[in-house]
Amino acid sequence: MISLADVYHVMVATVPLYVAMILAYVSVKWWKLFNMDQCSGINNFVAKFSVPLLSFQVISTSNPYKMNLKLICADFLQKLLAIIVFGVITKISIRGSLNWIITGLSLSTLPNTLILGIPLLKAMCGEEAALLLAQIVVLQSTIWYNLLLLLFEFNATREAYAIATSEATVELEAPQEARHKEDEGEAEVITARKIKIMLILLKVGRKLMRNPNTLATVMGLIWASISFRWNVQLPKIVDKSISILSDGGLGMAMFSLGLFTASQTSIIASGTWMTVLAMAMKFIVGPALMAASSTAVGLKGTLFRVAILQAALPQGIVPFVFAREYNVHPDILSTGVIIGLLIAIPIALAYYSLLAL
Repeated sequence: MISLADVYHVMVATVPLYVAMILAYVSVKWWKLFNMDQCSGINNFVAKFSVPLLSFQVISTSNPYKMNLKLICADFLQKLLAIIVFGVITKISIRGSLNWIITGLSLSTLPNTLILGIPLLKAMCGEEAALLLAQIVVLQSTIWYNLLLLLFEFNATREAYAIATSEATVELEAPQEARHKEDEGEAEVITARKIKIMLILLKVGRKLMRNPNTLATVMGLIWASISFRWNVQLPKIVDKSISILSDGGLGMAMFSLGLFTASQTSIIASGTWMTVLAMAMKFIVGPALMAASSTAVGLKGTLFRVAILQAALPQGIVPFVFAREYNVHPDILSTGVIIGLLIAIPIALAYYSLLAL
């Protein structure tokens, strides 16, 4: 069972994050040190420098040759189930909005594993749990954050393309009506849709290839493969140059969260009802999807407990940074981080007790 000393170690990991957030909040709300453009610039710095370098550091220092395949499969299946579930829900209720699919995926399946998760699960389940959770951290940085960026870019490009082509569509309507050839008209519509999709995908692909987080992920994987295959280390100068920025990545992300919160009318920016829904998605839907995925791939014992407990961790800060950058429900994700971290320990203890029955 988790001891008071373990609780203290968890607090050591989480309280500094709140210190960074509170300092940012008072800097805007009371001290008026930053305007909105400067706040946006700080978040842009976090998204383009701090988070990518943090991703590189996490990936490049993890052994890609020692990954638990069952845990990877369970994690992949959980995300797939989440996309399907939220896709169906949004199609029924709000006409398939990609914004809500992105938000649901971020809330339910991308927990705070790096700072909070490792010390908490180590206290509950031992050193093996910490090693397994490190693999989840790598999966998040390698696959899921880049998938999130793909969805963000696709959503932004699709909306921008619709606006750019709206005038052209209006101009073409009159000639098309004059043709009176239904078959040809349908063929043209189908062809236009295919061309539109291809143009959007090409533009999204080009943006992702230039995205710092994607580049950092690829470079991190390449270096990890080389480093652990031939036992090669980065030169100290390079390592220090990376770590000096990446070490403050999560702190800067929380600072950006504090700046955003200060710009809202309330600390709980999403409102009471949406906050309750967000917490339900994070602490009920996420673990339930992971339980189904873990059972499907045959996880047992410590592996099963680690999978469920990490799914019950509060939402990670990186999805908020991306949501703020692309302006996709940052109010909901900011609330998820703030409230989630506050109730993380009692929720984790509740799941730990249930799994021990």
